[in-house]
Formats: sequence, C-alpha cells, structure tokens
Amino acid sequence: MKKLSPAYFGLVMATGIVSIAALDFHLPALAVALFALNGVAYAVLLVLSVLRAARHWPEFLADLTDHGRAPGFFTTVAASCILGVQFRLIANNVPVAIAFLAIGLVLWFTVTYSVFTALILKPEKPPLQGGITGSWLLAVVATQSVAVLAALIAREWPQPYRLELNFSALSMWLWGGMLYIWIISLIFYRYIFFSFVPSDLTPPSWITMGAMAISTLAGSLLVQNTPDAPFLASLLPFLKGFTVFYWATGMWWIPMLITLGTWRYVIQRFPLRYDPLYWGAVFPLGMYSVATRHMASALELPFLGFLPEIMFAAALVAWTVAFAGLLLDLRKLVTQRTR
Repeated sequence: MKKLSPAYFGLVMATGIVSIAALDFHLPALAVALFALNGVAYAVLLVLSVLRAARHWPEFLADLTDHGRAPGFFTTVAASCILGVQFRLIANNVPVAIAFLAIGLVLWFTVTYSVFTALILKPEKPPLQGGITGSWLLAVVATQSVAVLAALIAREWPQPYRLELNFSALSMWLWGGMLYIWIISLIFYRYIFFSFVPSDLTPPSWITMGAMAISTLAGSLLVQNTPDAPFLASLLPFLKGFTVFYWATGMWWIPMLITLGTWRYVIQRFPLRYDPLYWGAVFPLGMYSVATRHMASALELPFLGFLPEIMFAAALVAWTVAFAGLLLDLRKLVTQRTR
C-alpha cells in the first residue's frame, strides 16, 4: 500500500475501454464480465488509495509533487468517467453514470489544480529530459474522458440542460486539445534533442496516441449530438475537421511507437516484466478501436471498418498479458508475506 502507484487506476481505464469495445463488437458476455471486474478493481483501488493517503501521507504528498509520478493521479479521473460510460452503455443506468460524471468533475478539478500548482511552485525541479514523459498526457485523457461521458449523458437529459451539458462537453474537448498541443510539444522536443535510452521509453509513451484516440471519440460524439444543440450544428465543419485531425495524429504515432518498442525490447533487450504502468499501454489500443469505430460512423467513413477490429484484437491480447502479469505479481506478493 505504501508504494502503490498513483497510476494504478490505469487498470480500470484499460479494462473499461476493452469492455466497451467488446460491446461494440457484439460480445455482451465479455463486456459484462469485464464490467463486473472493473467495478471491483475500482472499489479496491479507491479504498487502497484512501488508506495510503491516510496512513502514508508523506509518500502520498511526495508523489503529488514528483514530475514523474504526479501525472499518474489523472488516472483516477479517467477511470471514474470510463466506469461511468460503462454504466451508461452496458448497464443502461443513467443515474449512476451521472453520479460518476459528478465524481469525475470533482476529481478533475482537484487533481488538475493540485498537481499543476504543486509542480509550478516546487522550488527544485528536474531538467526537461528528466521530468517530461508520456504520462503527462494523462491530463489530456482525463479532460477528454469528462467530455465523452458528458456528451453521452447529454443525450438523456431534457432541454435546456441537454444544451448546457453539450456546451460543457465541447469546452472540455477544446481544452483537452489545447493541453495536448502544449504537452506534446515538450515531449517531442525531448525525444528529438536529448539523448534517448531504453528506460526513457516508458509504457505510458503510448498515451501520446491514446490521448488523441479519446479526443477523436469525444469529437465523434459531439458530431452525433448536433441535432440536439444548434450551436454544435453551426460548428459542424470544425468538429469534423478537428476529429479527423486528432485521429490522424494518433495514427501517426502508432508505427513510431511500434518501432521504438522494437528497439527497446528486441535490439536493446530491455527486460519485460510486469509494471502497473503497462496498463497505460493497453488503454490506447482499446480506445483507438472504439474511437475509430465511432468516427467512421459519425463521419460516414465505412472504408475504415477494418481498423477497429485489428485494434480491438490487439487490445484484448495486451489486456490478457497485462492481467496475467498482475496475477503473477499478486501471487509473488502473497508468497513473500506468508514466509
């Protein structure tokens, strides 16, 4: 508990999006099973996180002010909103989905202004090459997860609240896009102009693609919501253009990340062992599958139909491997404690 990673809610993010993708591909049994597992995982991690904050406050505070670990707290926001999406789509429980939207908003406000304020005011800071990683883009994922859940719930609310919720979703979508531009500029600069070793390519590097995938999904949902919000209809060319822009940016990253991963594990022979950060690599695969499917539907692009299937298969394999690693890690932990 003392060493619990603040990014461990990535497990909920990854499991949730694979569950949603399974529902999209008409695999209800798998979707429901992962939904149930996700509820348990969320509850357990929430309890452990609260206990860690209460019993090990110095370590908790140290994570909050650490440039490498602090962005992991944004997984709590995204996990809450993705679980809310599951309640809306799988359980068809709108009131609980609304409750998770409220939780997500409170967490988003708290984590955003706590983390960035702490890092801004921190007297001693690491150099850029030692402080910026792909995990920083979890701030974008958290923001866009609020936009996604808000856009989905807006379809169930009566007017005029439907209009207001769509405007809130649009605002979060735009802010998430701006935040991505800020952060990815620093990450790309670090990758190109500083020395790069295998340990620098952490699993959350895949969030460079995942942040664009969830931005694509939010944009696609806003396009689909245009009949309920006249101001969205007036922005339709802009919404469609930026949705494709996000999707294409995410697509650019996939071959690059595969190439760098091959260099890390095959050429440099970096050891492959379980780490909770690997859930940050599973989530983007599942999200890209769901996002591409929704974009193809919203923008009437049927020729993209083959991509979601490929990405879903990759996400399912990655989730299975990561979950097996988690079980082995838990078994090892239990064995050590019983000796």
